[in-house]
Amino acid sequence: MLRSLGQRPVTGSDEDPRVAELRTAVSRLRRELAAHPSEFPDRAIAEDELGTLAAMMIDGAPEIPRLRRSLLLIAGAIGSVSALSRGLSDVRDAVDLFGEPPRR
Repeated sequence: MLRSLGQRPVTGSDEDPRVAELRTAVSRLRRELAAHPSEFPDRAIAEDELGTLAAMMIDGAPEIPRLRRSLLLIAGAIGSVSALSRGLSDVRDAVDLFGEPPRR
């Protein structure tokens, strides 16, 4: 795993490994959510926020407060759907790699 070894991806790019891990976790959860057969009231919120997270990864340096806000919205929207709990946990772990936002 990249974070435990402190290495960069082998792609030859200078991409931050935290961004790569978050991108992977978001992509996986988006696929799991799309494949989930049942509808639930806040599904659209989860889909929108996952899209927002994916868009933030394009720029490479996401805003930590915005990452945490999106994570809270996603968790609130799909937190009770047990089939998605692993993917949600992976996204949370990836967001945690960015550390805490600076205190004011």
